[in-house]
Amino acid sequence: MDFARRGGRGIDEPRALKVNLDGLARVDGSARFGFGDTVAGASVSGPIEVRLAAENPSLSTFEVLHRPLSNVPATRSKSLAASIRSALIPSLILSQNPRTLIQLVIQALSPTRSKYSDALVAAMINASTIALLNAGSIPMKGVVCAVAIGRIKSTLVVDPNEEEEIALDASGCFAFAFGNGVDDARCVWTNWKSLQSFDQAELTQCKLLASAAAKSVWLQIHRGFKDDESGEEDDEMEI
Repeated sequence: MDFARRGGRGIDEPRALKVNLDGLARVDGSARFGFGDTVAGASVSGPIEVRLAAENPSLSTFEVLHRPLSNVPATRSKSLAASIRSALIPSLILSQNPRTLIQLVIQALSPTRSKYSDALVAAMINASTIALLNAGSIPMKGVVCAVAIGRIKSTLVVDPNEEEEIALDASGCFAFAFGNGVDDARCVWTNWKSLQSFDQAELTQCKLLASAAAKSVWLQIHRGFKDDESGEEDDEMEI
């Protein structure tokens, strides 16, 4: 490796993980999650009444909306919302509340040079997971945690920051569904992309790096809820 990361961070280390169990009004659950300065928020409402056109007789309708930090939602917002929905679906049990709506709203809470950086996508997925857990009204069979992987000068790095994103020639967000504990994880979604060719061996290495980092996210979320249950005054945790 011929470059150094800020703060002496190793290539397999994410930035400081921040979890905040928000208490937003008029929603069933909300949360913020951050990788360092890359922060996203999410809120969940449901099960609630669904409009007739979207009603499903056998399942809850799961709707994901993305609200940009500025301006109004456009095509890219809809595409991002669809991707995050795909990552979260494997963790939800939608058959217990048919003919209802579960609505998830996500938003970036920190300005970035790239509005749809993979680190920001990962933060949005993690914030969404925490909001769903915080709501407690949506049956779940797992916890989805995500982390970004980038490639700089043939070196794979975990959770690239904004400075590193400029130098990336390949990047992607990897989402893992955790079932029975931190060691029970499977990759359920990725958007890995490369400006150059890449092989299956490299993709496998990306998943291994991402899986280890996603475990750190899972542990931080678990710790966040334990601290919240213990009644600690400050509900923002950082490692």
